[in-house]
Amino acid sequence: MKIIILVPIYNDWQSASKLLEEINSNIAGLESQFSIIIINDASTDQQSISALNTENLHSIKIINMKENRGHARCIATGLKHIFEKEEFDFVIPMDGDGEDRPEEIKNFVEYFNYASDKPIVGERVKRSESLIFKFCYSVHKILTFAFTGQSIKFGNYTCLPKTTVEKMINDKATWSSFSGSLTKLEKERSIVPSIRGSRYFGPSKMSFKNLIIHSLAIISVFKLNVLVRSILFLLVYMFLIHQNISAIMLIPFPLVILLIVLVFYISKRESLEDFNNSLNNINNIDNVKQVNENIK
Repeated sequence: MKIIILVPIYNDWQSASKLLEEINSNIAGLESQFSIIIINDASTDQQSISALNTENLHSIKIINMKENRGHARCIATGLKHIFEKEEFDFVIPMDGDGEDRPEEIKNFVEYFNYASDKPIVGERVKRSESLIFKFCYSVHKILTFAFTGQSIKFGNYTCLPKTTVEKMINDKATWSSFSGSLTKLEKERSIVPSIRGSRYFGPSKMSFKNLIIHSLAIISVFKLNVLVRSILFLLVYMFLIHQNISAIMLIPFPLVILLIVLVFYISKRESLEDFNNSLNNINNIDNVKQVNENIK
């Protein structure tokens, strides 16, 4: 069983080095061949992988991008490269900062025996962020369910069979939102519980602005659902208040209209043409396992 772990990185090389050693430790004894592909999203810091213990990893490659495209598009480009250039049975995308815990890779592997033909998602059962972030994330989940009808409790940390990867690289939504695209394309998914870990080094790089864009990108995958549900909500709301209307009661109207506008605006990020041309943004590929003799 050939498994490729896909890790997007922007400047966080210290965390990436620790992640490699943690993965190496946690896959010991598993009867699968594990390889690592790191997508370097045009980092401004000097590339530096200092992991010394990687004997359980079959190979380590770093794909260096010419231009910074962001987390979601790094994963999308990585999936396209893997499908077209690598031999694999499964892909496990995971964050490179420690928040996706390497010890949970075993859980994905255990599910292969039960659901080898379906994607396996790490559904969050516990998070380690601040109370403010947890509150915002809860609001995001409520809005997503209310306006799309989809309950999405997972992020990038998943295990994708080759058939799912093929579907995702042919869908424009993957270029904008990984979890939104996977939810749309694969109705049947296996679930393993996942605890959001703490970053290895430094503070989180997820700003409030990026969190909003991330949330809207997921919702925009189902923009037609959003439009229909918004119209129904406004019609029902008008019917309930038409005999006792007031300025305060009209507040939801501009908010819902704003949501529709933002969702359709963010949906413009989806582009199959850009996705198909994404491999042109690759500058070069470093085979770290062979190039660096300290990593064996």
